[in-house]
Amino acid sequence: MQISEFLDRKLARRFRTFDRDGDGFIERGDFIDAAARLGEEFGHAPDSPARQRVTALSLDLWERLVTAADTDSDQRISEAEYKAAFAAGLLETPGSFDVGYRPFLDAIMDIADADRDGRLTEDEEVRWTGSLMELPEADAREAFRHLDQDGDGFVTTEDLLAAIGAYYFDDDPDSAGSWLLGPLDR
Repeated sequence: MQISEFLDRKLARRFRTFDRDGDGFIERGDFIDAAARLGEEFGHAPDSPARQRVTALSLDLWERLVTAADTDSDQRISEAEYKAAFAAGLLETPGSFDVGYRPFLDAIMDIADADRDGRLTEDEEVRWTGSLMELPEADAREAFRHLDQDGDGFVTTEDLLAAIGAYYFDDDPDSAGSWLLGPLDR
Protein backbone atom coordinates (compact mmCIF):
# COMPACT_ATOMS: atom_id res chain seq x y z
CA MET A 1 0.00 0.00 0.00
CA GLN A 2 1.26 3.43 -0.89
CA ILE A 3 1.17 5.82 2.05
CA SER A 4 0.07 9.32 1.07
CA GLU A 5 1.53 12.36 2.79
CA PHE A 6 -1.80 12.82 4.58
CA LEU A 7 -1.91 9.22 5.79
CA ASP A 8 1.72 9.52 6.87
CA ARG A 9 0.72 12.44 9.11
CA LYS A 10 -2.21 10.46 10.52
CA LEU A 11 0.01 7.45 11.22
CA ALA A 12 2.55 9.71 12.94
CA ARG A 13 -0.23 11.16 15.10
CA ARG A 14 -1.52 7.68 16.00
CA PHE A 15 1.99 6.51 16.79
CA ARG A 16 2.39 9.39 19.27
CA THR A 17 -0.82 8.34 21.05
CA PHE A 18 0.73 4.91 21.60
CA ASP A 19 4.19 6.25 22.59
CA ARG A 20 3.30 7.22 26.16
CA ASP A 21 6.70 8.45 27.28
CA GLY A 22 7.71 10.09 24.00
CA ASP A 23 10.89 8.03 23.66
CA GLY A 24 10.22 7.26 19.99
CA PHE A 25 9.12 3.67 20.60
CA ILE A 26 5.93 1.81 21.37
CA GLU A 27 6.46 -0.73 24.14
CA ARG A 28 4.31 -3.17 26.09
CA GLY A 29 4.32 -0.92 29.14
CA ASP A 30 2.71 1.86 27.13
CA PHE A 31 -0.38 -0.34 26.71
CA ILE A 32 -0.50 -1.43 30.35
CA ASP A 33 -0.19 2.16 31.56
CA ALA A 34 -2.85 3.43 29.15
CA ALA A 35 -5.37 0.80 30.25
CA ALA A 36 -4.65 1.59 33.90
CA ARG A 37 -5.18 5.33 33.33
CA LEU A 38 -8.50 4.65 31.59
CA GLY A 39 -9.72 2.45 34.43
CA GLU A 40 -8.63 4.93 37.09
CA GLU A 41 -10.26 7.86 35.26
CA PHE A 42 -13.63 6.16 35.53
CA GLY A 43 -13.16 4.72 39.03
CA HIS A 44 -12.42 1.11 38.09
CA ALA A 45 -10.07 -0.66 40.49
CA PRO A 46 -7.44 -3.04 39.07
CA ASP A 47 -9.69 -6.03 39.86
CA SER A 48 -12.71 -4.55 38.08
CA PRO A 49 -13.84 -6.93 35.30
CA ALA A 50 -14.24 -3.99 32.90
CA ARG A 51 -10.71 -2.76 33.61
CA GLN A 52 -9.28 -6.27 33.33
CA ARG A 53 -11.01 -6.65 29.95
CA VAL A 54 -9.53 -3.36 28.65
CA THR A 55 -6.10 -4.40 29.90
CA ALA A 56 -6.35 -7.81 28.22
CA LEU A 57 -7.52 -6.27 24.93
CA SER A 58 -4.74 -3.66 25.14
CA LEU A 59 -2.18 -6.41 25.57
CA ASP A 60 -3.72 -8.34 22.65
CA LEU A 61 -3.31 -5.20 20.53
CA TRP A 62 0.29 -4.92 21.67
CA GLU A 63 0.95 -8.53 20.68
CA ARG A 64 -0.53 -7.97 17.23
CA LEU A 65 1.54 -4.83 16.77
CA VAL A 66 4.83 -6.33 17.94
CA THR A 67 4.31 -9.45 15.83
CA ALA A 68 3.57 -7.44 12.69
CA ALA A 69 5.91 -4.48 13.10
CA ASP A 70 8.93 -5.34 15.28
CA THR A 71 11.34 -6.17 12.47
CA ASP A 72 14.47 -6.08 14.65
CA SER A 73 12.91 -8.19 17.45
CA ASP A 74 13.82 -5.72 20.20
CA GLN A 75 10.29 -5.85 21.74
CA ARG A 76 9.61 -2.25 20.83
CA ILE A 77 8.30 -0.58 17.70
CA SER A 78 9.74 2.54 16.13
CA GLU A 79 7.62 4.94 14.10
CA ALA A 80 9.36 3.73 10.93
CA GLU A 81 8.53 0.09 11.78
CA TYR A 82 4.92 1.03 12.50
CA LYS A 83 4.50 2.85 9.19
CA ALA A 84 6.28 0.11 7.21
CA ALA A 85 4.02 -2.57 8.70
CA PHE A 86 0.97 -0.51 7.84
CA ALA A 87 2.18 0.02 4.26
CA ALA A 88 2.75 -3.73 3.94
CA GLY A 89 -0.84 -4.39 5.06
CA LEU A 90 0.30 -6.15 8.21
CA LEU A 91 -1.49 -3.91 10.71
CA GLU A 92 -4.75 -2.71 9.28
CA THR A 93 -6.93 -3.60 6.35
CA PRO A 94 -10.41 -2.30 5.66
CA GLY A 95 -11.85 -5.68 6.66
CA SER A 96 -9.99 -5.89 9.97
CA PHE A 97 -11.88 -3.18 11.80
CA ASP A 98 -14.93 -4.99 13.09
CA VAL A 99 -12.82 -7.92 14.24
CA GLY A 100 -10.04 -5.85 15.76
CA TYR A 101 -11.71 -2.73 17.04
CA ARG A 102 -15.28 -3.60 18.03
CA PRO A 103 -14.29 -5.63 21.12
CA PHE A 104 -11.93 -2.85 22.21
CA LEU A 105 -14.56 -0.15 21.66
CA ASP A 106 -17.15 -2.26 23.49
CA ALA A 107 -14.72 -2.53 26.43
CA ILE A 108 -14.20 1.23 26.41
CA MET A 109 -17.97 1.70 26.44
CA ASP A 110 -18.22 -0.64 29.44
CA ILE A 111 -15.92 1.73 31.31
CA ALA A 112 -16.81 5.18 29.94
CA ASP A 113 -20.55 5.00 29.25
CA ALA A 114 -21.80 5.89 32.72
CA ASP A 115 -25.51 5.43 32.06
CA ARG A 116 -25.02 2.33 29.89
CA ASP A 117 -27.16 3.70 27.04
CA GLY A 118 -24.62 2.78 24.35
CA ARG A 119 -23.72 6.40 23.71
CA LEU A 120 -20.92 8.60 24.97
CA THR A 121 -21.45 12.22 25.87
CA GLU A 122 -18.85 14.78 24.88
CA ASP A 123 -17.44 14.77 28.43
CA GLU A 124 -17.19 10.96 28.47
CA GLU A 125 -15.43 11.04 25.09
CA VAL A 126 -13.01 13.69 26.35
CA ARG A 127 -12.29 11.69 29.50
CA TRP A 128 -11.62 8.35 27.79
CA THR A 129 -9.49 9.79 24.98
CA GLY A 130 -7.61 11.93 27.48
CA SER A 131 -6.88 9.06 29.83
CA LEU A 132 -6.21 6.32 27.26
CA MET A 133 -4.34 8.35 24.64
CA GLU A 134 -3.55 11.59 26.48
CA LEU A 135 -5.49 13.50 23.85
CA PRO A 136 -5.59 17.15 24.93
CA GLU A 137 -9.06 18.29 25.95
CA ALA A 138 -9.35 20.90 23.19
CA ASP A 139 -8.41 18.28 20.57
CA ALA A 140 -10.86 15.76 22.04
CA ARG A 141 -13.68 18.30 21.99
CA GLU A 142 -12.93 19.22 18.38
CA ALA A 143 -12.82 15.53 17.47
CA PHE A 144 -16.18 14.98 19.17
CA ARG A 145 -17.77 17.76 17.08
CA HIS A 146 -16.68 15.91 13.94
CA LEU A 147 -17.60 12.44 15.22
CA ASP A 148 -21.12 13.47 16.24
CA GLN A 149 -22.31 13.43 12.63
CA ASP A 150 -26.02 13.66 13.46
CA GLY A 151 -25.54 16.43 16.02
CA ASP A 152 -27.42 14.62 18.80
CA GLY A 153 -24.68 15.23 21.39
CA PHE A 154 -23.52 11.61 21.50
CA VAL A 155 -21.16 9.20 19.77
CA THR A 156 -21.72 5.47 19.57
CA THR A 157 -19.51 2.47 18.95
CA GLU A 158 -20.69 2.58 15.34
CA ASP A 159 -19.63 6.23 15.03
CA LEU A 160 -16.21 5.40 16.44
CA LEU A 161 -15.78 2.29 14.31
CA ALA A 162 -16.62 4.23 11.14
CA ALA A 163 -14.23 7.02 12.13
CA ILE A 164 -11.38 4.57 12.79
CA GLY A 165 -11.85 3.06 9.35
CA ALA A 166 -11.89 6.51 7.77
CA TYR A 167 -8.82 7.54 9.78
CA TYR A 168 -6.75 4.86 8.10
CA PHE A 169 -8.40 4.58 4.68
CA ASP A 170 -9.92 7.95 3.76
CA ASP A 171 -7.72 10.82 2.58
CA ASP A 172 -10.50 13.39 2.88
CA PRO A 173 -9.20 15.90 5.45
CA ASP A 174 -12.79 16.85 6.31
CA SER A 175 -14.01 13.33 7.08
CA ALA A 176 -14.91 12.52 10.67
CA GLY A 177 -12.13 9.94 10.68
CA SER A 178 -9.51 12.53 9.83
CA TRP A 179 -10.46 14.30 13.06
CA LEU A 180 -10.49 11.16 15.23
CA LEU A 181 -7.45 12.29 17.20
CA GLY A 182 -8.03 16.02 16.85
CA PRO A 183 -6.38 18.28 14.31
CA LEU A 184 -3.33 16.90 12.56
CA ASP A 185 0.02 18.59 12.61
CA ARG A 186 0.40 20.63 9.48
